[in-house]
Amino acid sequence: MKELLETLAKALVDKPDEVEVSAVEGEKSVILQLKVAPDDVGKVIGKQGRIAKALRTIVKASSVKEGKKAVVEIID
Repeated sequence: MKELLETLAKALVDKPDEVEVSAVEGEKSVILQLKVAPDDVGKVIGKQGRIAKALRTIVKASSVKEGKKAVVEIID
């Protein structure tokens, strides 16, 4: 899941070198924290949060295979 989110985020931003994804694992859930360059935050969130919602949906779908709940947080 971490690699998936990182790959998707790098495709969206202008500065792919600055994309960082960290995972905080719990017993039944994983929190993925996505950090991008300050200029790229808008590109990752999208208009009215549509891109962020799509990223969350994709990661959530892939987390079902692992039997865990995934939460994506965009931090700056």
